[in-house]
Amino acid sequence: MARGLKFLRLTAGLAVIPFAALFSATPALAAITNAPNLGAAANFAVLAGTALTCTDSNVAGTVGVDFTTAFASTRCKMQVQYAPSAYGDFLTAYGNIANSLGCTSDNTYSTLAGLTLGPGTYCVSAAATMTGGTLTLIGGGPWIFEIGTTGGALTATNFTVSSDNPCNAYWWVQADTTLTTSAFQGTILGGGAITMTGTSLAGRALATGAVTMTGSNVFGCSGGTVAKQHCNQGVGNGPEGCDPGNSNNKNSSNDENGGTPGNPGRQGAK
Repeated sequence: MARGLKFLRLTAGLAVIPFAALFSATPALAAITNAPNLGAAANFAVLAGTALTCTDSNVAGTVGVDFTTAFASTRCKMQVQYAPSAYGDFLTAYGNIANSLGCTSDNTYSTLAGLTLGPGTYCVSAAATMTGGTLTLIGGGPWIFEIGTTGGALTATNFTVSSDNPCNAYWWVQADTTLTTSAFQGTILGGGAITMTGTSLAGRALATGAVTMTGSNVFGCSGGTVAKQHCNQGVGNGPEGCDPGNSNNKNSSNDENGGTPGNPGRQGAK
């Protein structure tokens, strides 16, 4: 399993970082890289390794499991299929990222809250724990985060990640990822379990271990953009991000013709 692998740190070709930058209020910046190649894993919103447990959650996009993955679902809306090939591509991508980012262990910052970051590769050597606050990603990306270069988990509570291109943000995590009542963005490549509670994730949750979703919504990436979840809630897109679609008798959506949010009545096209 990728979680237990020992990875070599490549240092050739790294950009020189001024000595003063090591004491700034931002994570260490390694050489900018291209977005990782996820292979077939890019087509999945969720990939679970050892187990998949879903309660009162929705996934817009395909959910993949391995043949040995334990599976349990209670009041969840999602499409699950066996995807050993995609899971294998994810494990390859996970290993490739760990070997290629050039992150060092000289950074001990544990929070990303309140930062505004442009495209690049950012390294957090230990665990990253964010409680409250917002991380703002500017530009088109890619943004690549390596969490736990010397060992550590990603934990976010009441935390928001904001960007104009969620599908071009990537989070490589050495250990477990725990998201609670957060609005998160990007593809999580987890070296352990991924647990989401009361959370909205715009991106992908790919785990070497178990994936557990409770009262959460995952909006996967399709064609480089965040997928919307179709719903039947009347007029307007709700905070959960679902899309009423074209449900009128003249092929027009509820949004286009007005009305009251939550009202199941349809507004006829004019």
